[in-house]
Amino acid sequence: MNKAIGKYRWTICSLVFFATTVNYLDRAVISLLKPYIAEDFHWDKIAEAANYANIEIAFKIAYAFGMLGAGRFIDKMGTKIGYAVATALWSVAAICHALATGVGGFSIARVFLGITESGNFPAAIKATAEWFPKKERALATGIFNSGSNIGAIIAPLTVPFIATNWGWQWAFILTGAIGFIWLILWFVYYEIPSKQARLSQAEFDYIHSDKDEIQEDNSPKLSWGKLLTFKQTWAFAIGKFLTDPIWWFYLFWLPDFLKKQYHLSNEGVAFPTALVYIIASFGSIFGGYLPMKLMDKGMPVFKARKTSMLIYAFCVTPIVFAQLAGSVNMWLAVFVIGFAAAAHQAWSANIFTTVSDMFPKKSTASVTGIGGLFGGLGGIMLSALVQKRMFVYYESIGQIQTAYYIMFFICGAAYLTGWFIMHLLVPKMKRVEA
Repeated sequence: MNKAIGKYRWTICSLVFFATTVNYLDRAVISLLKPYIAEDFHWDKIAEAANYANIEIAFKIAYAFGMLGAGRFIDKMGTKIGYAVATALWSVAAICHALATGVGGFSIARVFLGITESGNFPAAIKATAEWFPKKERALATGIFNSGSNIGAIIAPLTVPFIATNWGWQWAFILTGAIGFIWLILWFVYYEIPSKQARLSQAEFDYIHSDKDEIQEDNSPKLSWGKLLTFKQTWAFAIGKFLTDPIWWFYLFWLPDFLKKQYHLSNEGVAFPTALVYIIASFGSIFGGYLPMKLMDKGMPVFKARKTSMLIYAFCVTPIVFAQLAGSVNMWLAVFVIGFAAAAHQAWSANIFTTVSDMFPKKSTASVTGIGGLFGGLGGIMLSALVQKRMFVYYESIGQIQTAYYIMFFICGAAYLTGWFIMHLLVPKMKRVEA
C-alpha cells in the first residue's frame, strides 16, 4: 500500500521520533548525574534525596503549566514554527544546567527546561493528526513515542561515561546541543501536507480519507473555556493525571532504585536502566499496531482503542511483584519493570491518539496541553505528597525498600483506575462538534 500511495508521512514520523528522543534525553540526564552532583556539592544521603526531589518538583510544576500554554501556542503558530521554537529553547535550557552552582541554580534551569520541553507532545500529536489518517495514528504515535525510550536508553549508556571522564557539566552541554541538529532537518523536510511539494496526490488523499474530519477543515479553533465543557477533554485529562506520573517515576527514580536496592555503582546502573527502556520501546510500537489490526478486522475505532488500552492496563499490574521477583534475581525485577514500562508506552500511544479521535485537528495541541497540565499536576502531587515525604522518611530509617514497594503498588493500580474513569465519561469516544 505504501508503494502505491507513497510514504512521505513516515519521514515526518521519523522527524517527530528524533525530536522526542532528544526531548527525553535532555530530561533524563539529571537522574544519572545525581550522584556526581551530590558528591561535587557535598550532599549527604538525606540531603541528596530531598534536594533532588525539590529540583524535580520545580521541573514538573513548570512542565505542567507550560503544557497549557504550549498547546495553545502550537495551535496558534502552527506545527512547523511552534515545534522549532520549543526545541531550540529547550536545547538552550538543557545546556544551561552546566552553569548551576547549587539547588537554586538547578531549579531555575529545570523550570526553564520544563516550560520549553512542554511543547514537544502538543506539537507531535498535532503533526500526527495532520499527516496520518485515524487508522494509522496510534501506530505513528507509538513509533514517535518510542523516542522517549531511545532517549532514556542513550542517557545511561553515555552520560556516566561523559561525567566520569570530562565532568557532569559536559554531559549537559553535549546532550543539549543535539537539538540544534534536529532543527536543521526539521526546516529542510517539514511542511504541512497542503504545502509539501514532496507529497504525492495519492498520499495526500489517503491522509485526508477520514470523512468525519473533512467538514472540520474550516471549523473555528475552540477556546480553553469551550474545551473544558466537553466530557472528552476531562476523560483525556484524568487519564493523563493518573498515568503520566508513573512514567516520570520510572524516568527520575529508576537509577536510584537499582543503586540502592541492589548496591550497584553509578556506572553499574547503566545497562539495567537501558534494558528497561529497550523493552519499553517494543511496547510503544506494539501499542499502536494492535488497535490498527483490530480496525482492519472491522472493529469500530473507539472499541479498538479502548480494548487495547484495557489490555495494556492489565499488563502493568505485575509490577507490584517487582521486588519479590528481584529477591530471586535482580534481572527478574528489571524484566518486570521493563514489561510495565512497555505497557505504559502502549497505553500512552493510545491515550494520545484519543485526542485526534475526539477533537478537530485545529484543537488537538490545545487539548494535548490541557491533558499534559493534568499529567504534570499528577506528577507534582506524587512527588510532593508521596515521593518527597515517603522517600526521605524511609531513607532516614534505613528502609528505602518499603518506599519502593508502596510506589510499585501505586503504579499497578493507576491504569485500571484511569481506564474505568475514561470509560464512564466517554463510553463510545464520540467526536465533539465544533
